Amino acid sequence: MPEVRRVYDASPAGSADRPDLVVVGAASRDMASDDPRGWRLGGGAAYASLAAARLGLRVGCVIGVDQAASVASELGLLAAAGVLIHRVPLRNGPVFENIERDGHRRQRWLSRSDAVPVAALPDEWRGARGWLFGPVAGEVAPEWAAIPEAGACMAVGWQGLLREFAEDGQVERVAPSPSPLLEAAGLVCASVDDLAPGVGLADLRALAPRATLVLTAGDHGGTGLRHSRLFHYRGIAAGRVVDPTGAGDVFLAALVARWLQNGEVATPRALRFAAAAGSCAVEGAGLAGVPNQAGIAARLRVSALPTR
Repeated sequence: MPEVRRVYDASPAGSADRPDLVVVGAASRDMASDDPRGWRLGGGAAYASLAAARLGLRVGCVIGVDQAASVASELGLLAAAGVLIHRVPLRNGPVFENIERDGHRRQRWLSRSDAVPVAALPDEWRGARGWLFGPVAGEVAPEWAAIPEAGACMAVGWQGLLREFAEDGQVERVAPSPSPLLEAAGLVCASVDDLAPGVGLADLRALAPRATLVLTAGDHGGTGLRHSRLFHYRGIAAGRVVDPTGAGDVFLAALVARWLQNGEVATPRALRFAAAAGSCAVEGAGLAGVPNQAGIAARLRVSALPTR
C-alpha cells in the first residue's frame, strides 16, 4: 500500500499559536430535566472541538456563547483536552428542546442565535490547515467561507443551514439553498433526518460541487458522493444509547481528523473510524460521551469480532 501523504506538518515553524483545526459555531443550550441547570451545553462547535482534540489535533474553537453558556462547566472539558477556546459573546444564543421519538428527533426552539462574526477570529489562527464550520442555527456567516487559505481542508456540518425557526416554536426542515460555505467546502456532512422530503444526493451535489458528501443514518450507516461516485458505509451499533445529541458532530470531527492526519477524505477506513466514534458518543450524556482514541479503537475491535 502506498504511503499516505500527511496533509499538515505536525510541528510547522512559527505555528506555536496556530491550531491544526479551527472550529466555528455557537454553543447551544439543550434542555435537560436531569441537569440542575435545566440544560446541557451542546452545539456542533463544542462536540467537534472536543472530539478532534481527543483525537490528537491542536484545536482552536471560535464559539459563540450567551451569558449562561459562557460560564458552562462543560467548557472545562474542552480546555482539559487542550482546546484553545475563544469565546464570542452573543446577546442571544441557540436554545433547543430535543424530542426523541421512534429513533427520530424533533426540536423546538426557545431562542435563536446571533451571528458569530468573522472579526472574532484571532489573527494568529489565520492560516490554519483545517477548518470545520458547525452551525446549529445559521449563525456562521457566509463571509467565513473566504477565510481558509487555498489548499486548506474545509468541512461543513450542514445541519444548521437546513433549519427554519417557525413562529410556533417548531424547528422545521427546509430545502437546501446555495451558500458560499458549501461552495468552498471539501467535505460536507448531514444526517438524513436533516433533509426535507424528496431531497437527494444529486440536489446536494449541485450546491457543494467540490465536496465529498456524506449522509449519515446512525447505526444504519450512510451514503455519499465522491467525485460523482456513489459509496455506502456500514454503521456500528452502540452498546446502549443514552443521548444521541452530538453524535453526528463527533462523526464529522473524526472524519476531519483522519483527513488532516492521514490525507484520507472519507475513505472506507476513515468512515469506519468515524462510525465507531459516533457510536461511542451516544453512550454518554452530552459532551461527557465524546470518546477518545482508545475508546474508538476498542469499539473497532469489538465490531470486528464475528457474531455468534
